[in-house]
Amino acid sequence: MAYLILVHLFLAACLTPTFGKLCTSPSQLRGNTYDYIVIGAGTAGNVIAARLAESGHHDVLVLEAGVSNEGVLASQVPLMAPTLTPNTPYDWNYTVVPQTHLNGRTFPFSRGRLLGGSSSVNYMVHHYGSSEDYDRLARITGDSGWAWRNMRRYIDRHEKFVAPADGHDTTGQYIPSLHSTFGVLPKSLPGFSHPIDSRVIATTQELSAEFPFSPDTGGGNVLGLGWAQSSIGGGTRSSSATTYLNSVINRRNVDVLLNAQVTKLVRTGTIGGKPSFRGVQFASGPQAPTTNVFARKEVILSAGSFGTPQILQLSGIGDRTELTSKSIPTIVNNPSVGKNMSDHLLLPNNWLVRGTESLDNLLRDPVAFGAALEQWQASKTGPLANGIPNHLGFFRLPNNSPIFATTPDPASGPTASHWEMLVSNFWVNPSLPRPATGSYLTLTVALISPTSRGTLKLASNDPFQAPLIDPNFLATDFDRYTLRECVRAIKRFTSANAWSDYIIEPVGDLAAQTDEGIDAYVRSVSSTIFHPVGTASMSPREAAWGVVDPELKLKGVEGVRIVDASVWPFVPNAHTQAPVYLVAERAASIIRGY
Repeated sequence: MAYLILVHLFLAACLTPTFGKLCTSPSQLRGNTYDYIVIGAGTAGNVIAARLAESGHHDVLVLEAGVSNEGVLASQVPLMAPTLTPNTPYDWNYTVVPQTHLNGRTFPFSRGRLLGGSSSVNYMVHHYGSSEDYDRLARITGDSGWAWRNMRRYIDRHEKFVAPADGHDTTGQYIPSLHSTFGVLPKSLPGFSHPIDSRVIATTQELSAEFPFSPDTGGGNVLGLGWAQSSIGGGTRSSSATTYLNSVINRRNVDVLLNAQVTKLVRTGTIGGKPSFRGVQFASGPQAPTTNVFARKEVILSAGSFGTPQILQLSGIGDRTELTSKSIPTIVNNPSVGKNMSDHLLLPNNWLVRGTESLDNLLRDPVAFGAALEQWQASKTGPLANGIPNHLGFFRLPNNSPIFATTPDPASGPTASHWEMLVSNFWVNPSLPRPATGSYLTLTVALISPTSRGTLKLASNDPFQAPLIDPNFLATDFDRYTLRECVRAIKRFTSANAWSDYIIEPVGDLAAQTDEGIDAYVRSVSSTIFHPVGTASMSPREAAWGVVDPELKLKGVEGVRIVDASVWPFVPNAHTQAPVYLVAERAASIIRGY
């Protein structure tokens, strides 16, 4: 991977810039007052900025702590996504606190720190989750506008389904009527075929009772195994920066400022008996001077599930006891800020396989990789034009599982899932480096309906010190039981006849058979698939808990709205970028009144 990072740095100058002029200094701004200030040019923030700016009636300032995505090769070439994080200029480079139930291990928790945010560095899986996620959200908040029957209309505004990079016939791989071809963000089915694709489909036929084929993984019915849909168009990553932000960046009513890390919200008075926070303070670094800017209408906080609660707490909005311990005066005492974090735990599972059909040699060999990169640059085709999995699926524990005798089913509904499986034709394992030789199959498991909950707390009152991130993984019996059963399930998947002449053996402790052995294996290699939510949860308007109301207004405060993954009170049945896009589209419609 070090070689790949060098490649995209060396070739950055060869790429066509995405944007026109961007501001890199506060002195380049048109002033210090705008109608709306959007904090964070990430997945949600760019949707809000674009939708507010497109009418031409609003002045919008977007503050981005990171750098531009212009010329970042790895942010354009889909299969180079793993080189973007961690420990790069494009990542916040967070780590979790030692995880009690994962042998005390700590590991990176990547978040994008460039235009597009995590939509510029993620692995591009793009689907909306279960319809029951949205119906559950409507029940929790008391607002029927969050129900699937309403939220699905935003798919038309958001997605633009396009042909895959290789132009193959997609008949039977998705249901066109569930999708839009008129939206903003190009997405597609896999654009490069792997020899194992036929083995995967054959397994859904042989083991259809447990692993049924899904005709569409992105239409609201998640159960089953089908073809992955990704935020890729024309063989190139689609991010919120290359789509939403790019559509308005050259308008005279939009300013985008890079290297502007928000240090706190600034109180500007009292309106309606509530403290008003229509000011924002930011700086380019720990020793740099601070600058204040102000919003005539609203501040939109879209800094993500870590940045948003950190900024709130730095502003005196949070748990009074915790704020006092960091010498921060409390303006709004809200113990829900930074609590209720949930995430999809990741468990990578590797098998040694026969032959050279996997991509492992391509990713090891600079000459082979260079040839593939030349193909991508010439035609936007080939293995690099593709995402990480060609197939993924969502599954439930059996209804008679003994864990349900002591734990209520935590899934969003009877057709929502408990766990996910992603199929990759090469070694994928954040906890272990790629072996120097051999070909590998990876079945990655994600825990979709976790009952463990974590926290985001300040390490100090220094806005440039990373917060304390504690997902609290595998803290409950349900989560441990589900991961154990997932391991057994994927072993049944690989026992199908389709794999009999291909798989040699499982790698390492994946071979464990007993409960104790499997549990030890899970603790030793699990980490995160980077889907944190809940740290500024949505709740009913009058509820004593929660951080925002159903219109995403910050409770107890005037002038601030939160629009990002942090408002989801539970983690949905999806890789979270698409659900966040839909939340942002609805937020924009609420703000603008359409």
